[in-house]
Amino acid sequence: MGIYDYSAKNIMGKEIPLSEYRDHVILVVNTASKCGFTPQFEELEKLYKEYQNQKFVVLGFPCNQFGNQEPGNEEDINDFCQLNYGVSFPMFAKVDVNGEDTHPLFEYLKENAKGLLGSKAVKWNFTKFLVDRNGEVVERVASATSPLKMKSDIENLL
Repeated sequence: MGIYDYSAKNIMGKEIPLSEYRDHVILVVNTASKCGFTPQFEELEKLYKEYQNQKFVVLGFPCNQFGNQEPGNEEDINDFCQLNYGVSFPMFAKVDVNGEDTHPLFEYLKENAKGLLGSKAVKWNFTKFLVDRNGEVVERVASATSPLKMKSDIENLL
């Protein structure tokens, strides 16, 4: 299976096949509204705006598994992202990225881009997975890394 074989509910509850993003460079990020890294929404939006016309997309997946930093429902999350950061990239319904109820997409991402010392677990909010136009996971980037530091990696894939 590849990334295009998965689907996920968007923030409005509609099931979206990831095949909709075929031939795109994709940045998948687990997000949270009440995290020290939450201002990365601004940088993610900037990247999306800059490269969306070249078939680049950011996919945001809210997650409440780290410090209860995404306690709201999808409507709350959507409102927060719109009002505070003007997020226009696709946001999805809340998911688990670790544990028994891990969303299958994140199982796939973690298996294909392991973390530090080969670990699979996502360590915190705003872990970023970069996927090339063929749907191959290219790299996993730590939460603390600014999305803007990924520009050259994104440009190389575009």
